[in-house]
Amino acid sequence: MSKGGAATAGVAAVGLLLAGCTPGGEGIRKEGSASHTPAPRGAMSATPAPAPSTHYKKVNAVRLLTGDPKVSADVKRAVAKPCAAHEYPIEVTYASLTGNKSPDVIVNVMTCADSVGLGAYVYRERSGSRGGYDNVYANEQPSVYAGVNKGELEVSKQTYEPGDKVCCPSGEDVMTYRWANDRFAEYDRYHTDYSKTTVDEAPDDAGADIGATASEG
Repeated sequence: MSKGGAATAGVAAVGLLLAGCTPGGEGIRKEGSASHTPAPRGAMSATPAPAPSTHYKKVNAVRLLTGDPKVSADVKRAVAKPCAAHEYPIEVTYASLTGNKSPDVIVNVMTCADSVGLGAYVYRERSGSRGGYDNVYANEQPSVYAGVNKGELEVSKQTYEPGDKVCCPSGEDVMTYRWANDRFAEYDRYHTDYSKTTVDEAPDDAGADIGATASEG
């Protein structure tokens, strides 16, 4: 998918009910095995702020998505059944983004075939006796991927020009969000154009010149 990047968009094995676990010292927990396709370069899971809670309560991401009215019908169809065995095209990350007592839940949904991002969401656990989670961020633009960078939400979206293959986008947009006034607000954005130069693009007469020189020698 992307040409580089430390974060990897994976396919998570999401069961019907997942148990809790204890996080590492960095305040972030990612569920999902690595796939052959890397995540967008901007979506790095880099040194987030420590989570205030010492206990990560795993969520059933499939159930969370299918029961969410903010999630489109296309995405719900994508997670209706696993790609293979019990592996769903989902990646789940737990991190402190909103200052909540419990870690927030970042969910990325991808295609089974090539791990192209279909949707990226952030869920915040409700306080009090109500329980459950609120969808506080949703992005369903194609090739989207959400991650954590220095404790903030970072969303990458690969850009394609006409004729681009899925493997080879022309560029990437990266947006950074901060939590303020009970919502995520974008405060930074940048765009990267990928180099498209290849050997095949060399001038046609270059090979002829080389051949002529070799013959003369």
